[in-house]
Amino acid sequence: MTTTPLASPTPSSTLEKDQQLPSTHANPSRAASTLVEPLDGTPEKGKKPFAFWAVFIALCFSLFLSAIDVTAVSTVLPDMAQEFKSADYSWVGSAYALTSTALIPWTGGLANIFGRRPILVAALLFFALGSALTGAAQSMAMAIAGRSVQGIGGGAILTMSEIIVIDLVPLAERGSYMGILGAVWAIASVAGPPIGGGLATAGAWRWLFYLNLPLTGLALGLVLVFLNIKAPQTTLKEKLEQMDYANIVFVAGATSLIIGLTWGGSAYAWSSYHVLVPLVLGIFGLVVFFVVEARFVKYPTVPFDILGHPTALVGYVTTFLHSIAVLAVIYFFPTSYFQAAKGVSPIRAGIDLFPICFTIAPFAILTGASVTILGKYKAQNVVAWCFMVVGFALMTLLKWDSKTGIPILFGIGAGGLYAGLNFPVLAPIPVQQQPLAMAFFGFIRSLGQVFGITVGSTILQNQLAKKMPQEYAAQFGGRGDAAFAAIPLIKDLPEPLRTAVRAAFSDSTRTIWLFCLGITAVGLVISLLMKDIPLATETDEENWGLKEREKEVKEGKAEEGKVDV
Repeated sequence: MTTTPLASPTPSSTLEKDQQLPSTHANPSRAASTLVEPLDGTPEKGKKPFAFWAVFIALCFSLFLSAIDVTAVSTVLPDMAQEFKSADYSWVGSAYALTSTALIPWTGGLANIFGRRPILVAALLFFALGSALTGAAQSMAMAIAGRSVQGIGGGAILTMSEIIVIDLVPLAERGSYMGILGAVWAIASVAGPPIGGGLATAGAWRWLFYLNLPLTGLALGLVLVFLNIKAPQTTLKEKLEQMDYANIVFVAGATSLIIGLTWGGSAYAWSSYHVLVPLVLGIFGLVVFFVVEARFVKYPTVPFDILGHPTALVGYVTTFLHSIAVLAVIYFFPTSYFQAAKGVSPIRAGIDLFPICFTIAPFAILTGASVTILGKYKAQNVVAWCFMVVGFALMTLLKWDSKTGIPILFGIGAGGLYAGLNFPVLAPIPVQQQPLAMAFFGFIRSLGQVFGITVGSTILQNQLAKKMPQEYAAQFGGRGDAAFAAIPLIKDLPEPLRTAVRAAFSDSTRTIWLFCLGITAVGLVISLLMKDIPLATETDEENWGLKEREKEVKEGKAEEGKVDV
């Protein structure tokens, strides 16, 4: 397969299918000082200096902030909906996911054009601004706007963390580090729901967003002090020419599609023009986006040459399906099942997620480590998908009075896939293209999150409209989305109405798990098509290695042109 040049000063290279990636270090004297090789250019696999660990800790901390906000917000949604007297609760999640998805492709391109540190710093600033706006919101519209700004930063933080790890660690060694990033996400998911639930119980959901401000400041300080990666030397005009402005079409199309899915069956009938028009316009906009990307954009967001490799394509498709399933669980398990169906408090709903979250972290680390040790990734992905399928099959059996340990199998599979899905995407391509491939990986993952939240909300709203007891639904005009906003009131209902409402939420949530069961079954079948391709043992350190400090240069570390400062 022939590849195209990146939007950075890196020469193109070619790679046949299933062939080991060529080394980019034919001339060690030109190699930048990196975290993979010592300064004298002699390979010393696995040895990492202090600078590497400082950078990695900064990335983990930044990722933790982004991840905890995704998981914690679900437990405060009913309280937000009740306070603002609004049924548009699903947009609190969808707006975040949509803006992060739309900006992720630009994140990878901007990082190639302007360098890694400026983009990560900007991402943290956007995240802080969005947190402040959401915390200070006086209406649901303002909260959604704040979450939109926050999503710009959150999506970029996640993508930049992975791109920088790609810059600094060869693919053959990367499994353990990707596993750690997956574990960080899982730990954040453990901490998020109880924190959000505790704040919701105390009537202080706004502090979920205010607490991000000092923590983001700490992450920003770590990044500014320790992250010092080379940046390409190009003019501003050249940088602007490398931007992919077709993403504007994607944002418009995706937004229109989500509006149609959100309104369908709840606010308006599926046959209503209010639903059909945005659905048609959304699909048309997405088709136009891909046509423009394929034919007219010089540096496209969609790497069609990479998608030409079957194993990479399998990696992208399964990533999309995995994201749909995982976000559906994160959003609807603590609210529509634990809070509504089982009648627990928001903080208890977060604690009840522990069986899932405490399995995701260790199995993400184990999967990543196994890829590093074995040099293979297909078996790990297939086994993880099997756990996901069995997990959702068992979750479809849950009722309002069931025990809560069943989703552990889902957590095992989700953790394995968090660490394992990037390898089939990256293994077939040259190291110079891996940051671009990883940016598109983040795009696909975030797009899956958009559909996980939106489709899950649509299923729940439509099912609630059908199954909710009439005397309860009548209070909200028969709309399932409005009934969701009244979750905090269920505990005060008289019997037998309270049990009937809890059963309606349980049955409606079960339909989401049936949908996810189908999604994961498709993912399992598709994962069988990937191949184990040899993992690269080098990084693109000449273009993206860490800069050395001036002191080291003065001490003679850079004589004879061995260190590029």
